Amino acid sequence: MKEGPDISQIGALIGDPARANMLTALMGGQALTATELAGAAGITLQTASSHLSKLETGGLVAQRKQGRHRYFALADDEVGLLLENIMGFAANRGLMRPRPGPKDPALRKARICYNHLAGDFGVRMLDRLVADGDVMLDGDDADLTQSGEALITALGIDVPSLKAQRRPVCRTCLDWSERRSHLAGSLGEALLSRFITDGWARRETDSRAIRFTPEGERRFTALFP
Repeated sequence: MKEGPDISQIGALIGDPARANMLTALMGGQALTATELAGAAGITLQTASSHLSKLETGGLVAQRKQGRHRYFALADDEVGLLLENIMGFAANRGLMRPRPGPKDPALRKARICYNHLAGDFGVRMLDRLVADGDVMLDGDDADLTQSGEALITALGIDVPSLKAQRRPVCRTCLDWSERRSHLAGSLGEALLSRFITDGWARRETDSRAIRFTPEGERRFTALFP
């Protein structure tokens, strides 16, 4: 087929093991330097710079400059969604890496997926929102209902500001560890931000794991039983 989108270019960019490792590192939602990404990929800085140039040209990462330093992040939410979906597809096909060790259970329980909550807690949250009629699902599409707006407002989140953003308020995102959907979109990001701001949870250093405090977990499970 000579017409239409060329998925081979995206596939080639993501398919390289070093680039895949760098993209996975950026799924933590933080902007990282080329040196940090080189370490994540296990390659030299010079090689990492070459890979990052290709990823930037392909629209998968974006570069930020702060003083003399350059930082790299995923280009946008769509890239994060694409990568999480690929991870879910790989998990469904049994294409798993060796377990990373003691942190693995924490990653499966609650982790950051670019900018929203994933893992068991992320899936549980979406399941409860749907069961209570706060979010309506239509295939992969999701909409916040009137009762959902009341709930989110009660949590101190400005719903009109979420709707004013260019991206969807609600999106489903396939969870690679649970193999079901969790909540993405501007609402998913706002909820995770609220949990961290209110002291319910914090991000583990050098990990995508989100660690809930005992009180934070009690409040979360009371809200999303």
